[in-house]
Amino acid sequence: MAISKKGSGDGVRPIVDFSPALRQVNEKISILDKPADLFAVPPNFSSYDSVTANFTWEEGRREIDWFDGGLLNAADNAVDRHARSWRKNKVALYWEGERGEVEKYTFRELSEASNQFANALTDLGITRGDRVFIFLPRLPELYIAFLGILKVGAVAGTLFAAFGPSALKDRLGDSEAKAVITIPAYLPRVEEVIDDLPALENVIVVDHRGTKVRLKSRERSYSAIMADTSNQFKTAQMNPEDSAYMLYTSGTTGKAKGVVHAHQAIIHEHLSAKWVLDLKEEDIYWCTADPGWVTGIAYGLLGSWSNGVSLVIYEGRFDAREWYRIVETYEVSIWYTAPTAIRMLMKAGDEVAREFDLSHLRHLASVGEPLNPEAIRWGLEVFGLPFHDNWFQTETGSILISNYPSMPIKLGSMGRPFPGITAAIIDDDGKELSPGITGNLAIKTGWPAMMREIWKNEEKFKEYFLGCWYVSGDKAYQDEDGYFWFIGRADDVIKTAGERVGPFEVESALVEHVAIAEAGVIGKPDMMRGEIIKAFVVLHRGYKPSEDLVDEIKKFVKKRLAGHAYPREIEFSELLPKTQSGKIMRRVLKAKELGLSTGDTSTLET
Repeated sequence: MAISKKGSGDGVRPIVDFSPALRQVNEKISILDKPADLFAVPPNFSSYDSVTANFTWEEGRREIDWFDGGLLNAADNAVDRHARSWRKNKVALYWEGERGEVEKYTFRELSEASNQFANALTDLGITRGDRVFIFLPRLPELYIAFLGILKVGAVAGTLFAAFGPSALKDRLGDSEAKAVITIPAYLPRVEEVIDDLPALENVIVVDHRGTKVRLKSRERSYSAIMADTSNQFKTAQMNPEDSAYMLYTSGTTGKAKGVVHAHQAIIHEHLSAKWVLDLKEEDIYWCTADPGWVTGIAYGLLGSWSNGVSLVIYEGRFDAREWYRIVETYEVSIWYTAPTAIRMLMKAGDEVAREFDLSHLRHLASVGEPLNPEAIRWGLEVFGLPFHDNWFQTETGSILISNYPSMPIKLGSMGRPFPGITAAIIDDDGKELSPGITGNLAIKTGWPAMMREIWKNEEKFKEYFLGCWYVSGDKAYQDEDGYFWFIGRADDVIKTAGERVGPFEVESALVEHVAIAEAGVIGKPDMMRGEIIKAFVVLHRGYKPSEDLVDEIKKFVKKRLAGHAYPREIEFSELLPKTQSGKIMRRVLKAKELGLSTGDTSTLET
């Protein structure tokens, strides 16, 4: 099968030739021929071997603007340096609201608005190191506030819009935040817990987008504090290790933990956005991730703007037609999204995509959870382009393992390590394992975007490390070609009849079935086998649950994997529990199945 796609303009899109896929997921066979020499515009990352051979992080440092004395500021690099250059009148942000409102901001306008907000924070007594949190939907004010916080030298925190009072109290209380920015619709949730937050001196309410509200003690009007402030501000010059932003991650047990990143993370964010996402001057770029998630900060704000591209932000919730309309309207060329979103687009049907002109797309990427092979095949069929998966975590701060535009994709693989990153599979004692052997995915410490601390929890921070290794908590293996393959979270791997089975490979096999749109797999205790595999599946439109379908699915997976690696129980669901970043929450499925506590579900999509 061959797919070719011509775009508007002079160039011809990559032609990707591939042979029929081998259907056994566990054989992990690449079905893509190397496309590097077929690109009309060569990728920024020309050749994996040549780039990585002599790479040092000094190459990344040279792409960043520095103040005298080796000081920097991530916000200055993201926006202000462009506002000082010929890019000052280039559109940095195209924003579309959920009710169809449209706004756009140039780099100069973003720079000046964030300067105003930095001045407003200073007037409120916010200084270096203070924590300021943003509890907003994806409004322009979110991005303006984030940049302004960094310019002051304070630490920016982001909160998902769906957080309830308990989640807010945990995060604002633990961080001892001095200010939070929100909207009238979210304000009651803050007010419910504000008496338990003595450090919270100011609640800034964005009050000029509809609903007005009578402000109470400690509450400030965004429009009022911005009204008389100067659009000039002397940005704080920070040490590379100074804290820039923090994100709280949920866990199976205990309270969420605050992961803190430094200003120097911009080095890694910039370079990985350039090489992995292939951002170029002329690109219109859409990262669908919410800034409450690390991807939404590293690649939906800092790394993307550092490369000087125009960014699209859509406030509305997922809707397949609306998403395709956004791509068409803004002529999006680079699209970075989550596997769950891709599967939801698949579920909506190919015919929906064909209603729109998507010819400006030239590169597709995915992150958040492993990307099933079927989704990559679908991308080729519908867009003429494959989705390129990559791997990183909140704690790692930037992409560490990736499928690059110039490199063959092995379907289901995470790809190969980013230049400057040493990745390995180790055992529980820190010993490196040979190719093909499953173990702990680990990264040698010292990359620029690595978390600097867990807020007020040094003991928890130390638990991530074993000697010189950051241990990710993911089980994986490396093949002979240096590609890494995700098996599952350490606590997700299923041991059935003495065999270890990764839930991802079973889920990938399940979604190959024509009836299945999404799948989540857990291990369920069993007296005879130790555990059995149980699958929760969401069906495509037009398919209905039945015993015959259950039997068909079991045979389908058994044929593709192995006699022990098929789900002995299958439950049909209308939806699966996911985080707002799109990850299926297997622990929630397992807890509900076993009647146990689900732990912290504050990031659960609602």
